Amino acid sequence: MTSERLSQQAFFGGSALVFAVSATLTAVWCASMPAMRRMPMPGGWTMSITWMRLPSQNWPGVAASFLGMWMVMMMAMMMPSLVPMLHRYREAASRTSETRLDRLTALVGAGYFFVWTALGIIVFPLGVVLATVEMRLPPVARAVPLAIGVVVLIAGALQLTAWKSRQLSCCHEDPACAHKMPANPGTAWRHGLRLGVRCSYCCAGLTAILLVAGVMDLRAMAAVAAAITAERLAPAGERVARITGAVIVGTGFFLIVRAVGLG
Repeated sequence: MTSERLSQQAFFGGSALVFAVSATLTAVWCASMPAMRRMPMPGGWTMSITWMRLPSQNWPGVAASFLGMWMVMMMAMMMPSLVPMLHRYREAASRTSETRLDRLTALVGAGYFFVWTALGIIVFPLGVVLATVEMRLPPVARAVPLAIGVVVLIAGALQLTAWKSRQLSCCHEDPACAHKMPANPGTAWRHGLRLGVRCSYCCAGLTAILLVAGVMDLRAMAAVAAAITAERLAPAGERVARITGAVIVGTGFFLIVRAVGLG
């Protein structure tokens, strides 16, 4: 019992440390991107240098910088909702064997964040292509505020769907941990991948909002992270998701009306 209690304390302490370090690095990273390093665009908005290559940079360096920022940001945003899933894994795996439980739990977390890293690898070139088009075609740039409003509106509507409820239910129930799980690295890695894929589906709308709001916007990160954590950890998570969705839909309508008015 003493050993089990110490293991639990080490797990929660380590999780808290990962969250604190990643959150601090994210805040420092965002603070190092001053407002002057944004490009004014037709349509009354500004583009972050996240998707740009400065004269002193090369594309591999820009991509590596973005991916590093993305990984740290995702750790800060997802750790609060990931910890309960990791804890359920530990309970399921411990029924089979308690040996190497900490290492196997870390492997589940690595598989989970591997999925989010892969998503970042996909997001970066898409962001670069869109930024290039917006800089070269002023009519496209002027349409961006309206497009942002539409994306936010769709993301909010997605929160209200039965599909979202099913995805959220899967995250809450975590059926893969309902029974004993073999305590081996292969199973741990595959379980982490499953958790990551399931989570990316569940967070699709909120992630889209983060991308259009600006991945270097600390306020957007905090708001999205709070929404994800609340709908995952609250007893009435589906209700929280619907309330969040209603607020987002209202925000989307507001952004569309403002973009049309400015246009």
